[in-house]
Amino acid sequence: MNRRKFLNQVSLLSAASFLSAETFASLAMKNKQKMAYSAITWNGNDLVAIKEIAALGFKGIQLRANTYPVFKDSPQDLKTTIQSNGLKLPMFSSGNISISDYKKDVEVHVNHAKFVKALGGECLQFTNNIRPKDRMPTTQELKDYARNMSAVAKAVKDETGLQVAYHNHMHQLGETPEEVDIIVNEMDKKYIKLLLDVAHYHQGGGKPADAVLKYKSILYATHIKDTRPDAENKSGYRFVEIGQGAVDFPAIFENLRKINFKGWNIVELDAVPVKGRTALDSGKISHEYLANKIGIQF
Repeated sequence: MNRRKFLNQVSLLSAASFLSAETFASLAMKNKQKMAYSAITWNGNDLVAIKEIAALGFKGIQLRANTYPVFKDSPQDLKTTIQSNGLKLPMFSSGNISISDYKKDVEVHVNHAKFVKALGGECLQFTNNIRPKDRMPTTQELKDYARNMSAVAKAVKDETGLQVAYHNHMHQLGETPEEVDIIVNEMDKKYIKLLLDVAHYHQGGGKPADAVLKYKSILYATHIKDTRPDAENKSGYRFVEIGQGAVDFPAIFENLRKINFKGWNIVELDAVPVKGRTALDSGKISHEYLANKIGIQF
């Protein structure tokens, strides 16, 4: 080490000695995670969502399949709007995969993939709506779903080169951590990765921070989402703004830092939970928590 570098380090150490423990903690919490926001809260008003999400300081947006019939013949118009607002499209909600005849799903998702590619997007999200109503799903059903999902993902990759990610979800196949594990172990990881929804994983009985570590090799993106018990809601819980529920976000982001996660974290809120608030109001609440409590740098 030369004399100049030595003196610089001494100077930095001397200055650091005057910093409080609180300041050190604040600096340690600074986080450069990539943050996006889902347009779902705007209930189909996607052009408004694009402008308001950008105004909040997020760098990406997740759109849903409802945009396809509106813009499929003019994707360049939507792409221009997204890009002119300084956003990227890291995730697109493409819809469900069947547990039986998946071949009919191939055309739907390949068409979505072509649309997303035209928008400059990066990945399709797959879900399912086939959870049995009166019983737990069997292991074979979970394996069949993983197999079918992988086959559709392969078709998407072959046709467009786009990535596909499986989204764990309450009231679907992959509700509990055990179910998620079976699906993840069975799916073809050459074609499909994991979009870990932390609120659904928490609500299903798991610890999302642990899942970050467990699935680090296939973790493509996260849904940063919060949930709390709500006896007045039919489901017994309600999705709320970040920091307003029971999900342990400090632990989640700590583990994302530990694995040096480079993917997108997408804030999602299905609907505004409090009457009188707007989607933008809810976005501000989540943004404030992430910036001030987690140290996210927007």
